[in-house]
Amino acid sequence: MASAVTLKVTNRSPKKPIKKLPANIEITERTTVQDVKDKLGAQAGGMDPERLGIFDPEKKKLLKDRRALISQHKEVMAGQEILIKDLGPQMSWTTVFIIEYLGPILIHLSFLVLAPYIYSNSKPLSKSQYLSMAMVVLHFIKREYETLFVHRFSLATMPVFNIFKNSAHYWVLSGFNLAYWIYAPTSYTAKSSPTIDMINLVGVFLYVFGELSNLNTHVTLSKLRSPGGTERGIPKGYGFNWVTCPNYLFETIAWVGIALVCKSFSVLIFIGAAYWQMNQWAIKKERALRAEFGDKYQKKRSVIIPGL
Repeated sequence: MASAVTLKVTNRSPKKPIKKLPANIEITERTTVQDVKDKLGAQAGGMDPERLGIFDPEKKKLLKDRRALISQHKEVMAGQEILIKDLGPQMSWTTVFIIEYLGPILIHLSFLVLAPYIYSNSKPLSKSQYLSMAMVVLHFIKREYETLFVHRFSLATMPVFNIFKNSAHYWVLSGFNLAYWIYAPTSYTAKSSPTIDMINLVGVFLYVFGELSNLNTHVTLSKLRSPGGTERGIPKGYGFNWVTCPNYLFETIAWVGIALVCKSFSVLIFIGAAYWQMNQWAIKKERALRAEFGDKYQKKRSVIIPGL
């Protein structure tokens, strides 16, 4: 490849063109996707480069890896062209995750104060209700910790709209939905008995096992990527020999533990919705690993639960 190549720059959405977008851009062998976004953003009147989506001209596929070299994208180099689209206002993944996980924490804790105003026959919470609250709150505090200190994101930002979509899932389903039914004085969680205490112990065991195992898999995934890097690798070790996404397996186990303690149908609704979404992500993950690593990757028949 020559030291410099000129690529044609085309608006992917002619009806909503990006104003002042240059007709072409010069790249070298060391130019990354992020470099192109930065240059185009500056030339387009100081536009936020994170709003710019770069697509190849053949498959119209978004170039997600911001650290990838443009010269290594065959479709781009073959067509000598890139398509550009305004993806709209963006927000960092970290910010979105912090906000969406903060909701359930605040909602559940608020019932310590608001319960008398919500339920006409309010009474002190039972041991099972306090335990349920602790398990849910600690689950999301763990997620906040992982967001800040464990996860390494390949993408820097996501559309601002996602914060409303993601927050609706967590704030409504695992926040208001769980809290209203779990802390109700007439709920099964409010009851106490030796049998209930035994079920709670089983639930706590599954919860602790699931949460610690989930954290372990997240640390393993994090180590596949250097700080600030976007490279991908084949995850190996605890759980990864069983299924594609053991982090989702252990997440499910932890929530089954919560369900045993809460004994509320509302928890099953959240588990069902969450599992459906995780299953979709896990299927895509398996396909991506097979496509990227080929024979180097040990194909999995099960993506979340062994045998399914």
